[in-house]
Amino acid sequence: MTTSRVVSTGEDHETVLDNATAAAETLAATSPADIAGLLRGVAAELDAHTEELVPLAQRESHLPEGRLRGELVRTTFQLRLFADTVEEGAHLKATIDTPNPDWPTGARPDLRRTVLPLGPVLVFAASNFPFAFSVAGGDTASALAAGCPVVVKAHPGHPELSRRTAEIVAGALTSAGAPEGTFALVEGTEQAKAVLLDERVRAGAFTGSNTAGRALFDLACSRNSPIPFYAEMGSVNPAFVTPEAAAGRGAEIARGYLDSYTLGVGQFCTKPGLLLVPSSAAQRFRDVLIPEVEQRAAAPMLNDGIENAFRETLGALGGHAAVETLVSGRRSEGEVGPSLLYTSARELVDNREELTAECFGPASLLVGYSDTDELLEAAGVFTGELTATVHGNEEESIVAPLYRTLRARVGRLVWNGWPTGVSVSHGMQHGGPYPATTAPIHTSVGTAGIERFLRPVSFQNAPREVLPEALRDGNPLGVPRRVNGRMETPEQD
Repeated sequence: MTTSRVVSTGEDHETVLDNATAAAETLAATSPADIAGLLRGVAAELDAHTEELVPLAQRESHLPEGRLRGELVRTTFQLRLFADTVEEGAHLKATIDTPNPDWPTGARPDLRRTVLPLGPVLVFAASNFPFAFSVAGGDTASALAAGCPVVVKAHPGHPELSRRTAEIVAGALTSAGAPEGTFALVEGTEQAKAVLLDERVRAGAFTGSNTAGRALFDLACSRNSPIPFYAEMGSVNPAFVTPEAAAGRGAEIARGYLDSYTLGVGQFCTKPGLLLVPSSAAQRFRDVLIPEVEQRAAAPMLNDGIENAFRETLGALGGHAAVETLVSGRRSEGEVGPSLLYTSARELVDNREELTAECFGPASLLVGYSDTDELLEAAGVFTGELTATVHGNEEESIVAPLYRTLRARVGRLVWNGWPTGVSVSHGMQHGGPYPATTAPIHTSVGTAGIERFLRPVSFQNAPREVLPEALRDGNPLGVPRRVNGRMETPEQD
């Protein structure tokens, strides 16, 4: 069988979705071992084309070579990690309850539960990670691992890289024996909207701005049959410094903060957009930060659209009556330097909507708080973030209540460290309450991301022939299963 060709013209999306729908049935019946083989095949081909892809990404994204090589390694690593996870089979959550006439709530029938692929998935590629969140990135890897065909909407910030990566992915899937329709690329906003609204698409995934993410989420919900749409959107990722931490290691914390918010020209979704410090220590932080911010070199942003949006947002923030601009970053044609601003926690609370707006780029807001009560009040203004960072000492009484406030508002809490800190692993949570994401119970990074594209189904008193293999007696797939409430490994079955 062959994988569908990579396409980008509007008239072809009907064929893409016809093929994806046909592929969905075949992929749903494909064994975990064979799905794992598809993922490993894609990883191997991307690795083999490193010397071609990295220079192409450099030209279109303005990102440095070292960063891009590391990102491509991350991309192929996550494909292989997902392959290992799928091969193990725990993601199938196979559960068997055998008949029990004496079950306390009434006679229990034979019940067998597992998860099945949702079907064709539309992935919107991101601009700031041209490999890891783009054509072959985490959303694509998660959907393929779940057994779903993928249609990727290319990001206009790196079109040539998108097309070439898509060709490599398609070729790798063909070589690995994937059914026609397993993967395709489309381009253009209108075509992507048409695909999203098509009843054959069963889920969507997006990383980008709050405006675009919310518009697409609303579109997905407006369908006759609404679908899950996993959008990762804006996040300001506040950081908090307790009084003891500020007194004991304020200069160290200030420099770590500067490194974090200027990393990648401030174009990471986990960039700390605010740092809250005791007012009594604010001047010391200013004294450390201002000269070092001024010395940081300007650098190009990903594309003109992102740069223009950054300048507009920074202008609004710096022009607010409650905000003092400490450093206005050097700017030249095509390059942007870091900026630093200041306000008080009282002003942050009173002007929360304006002062907690995401400023995607190399700028951040230093905030002084008068006491720990005001610190907790300020922590309560945040509604949904990917991360929050706390620098403190374990014995401080403020730490526990601060964590209680923050854990209801963020997806990941960072202690005495800095974002990004994102790890492609089993324990990673990269999500958060709205507006950070539209699906706070899920993650777009790590193996748990596969769960987004799987749907649970129970089979009651079903004949063996209709059961998914994961639920059949004898455990032919050799996957972990919960049988009558007890977890059993394949060796125990």
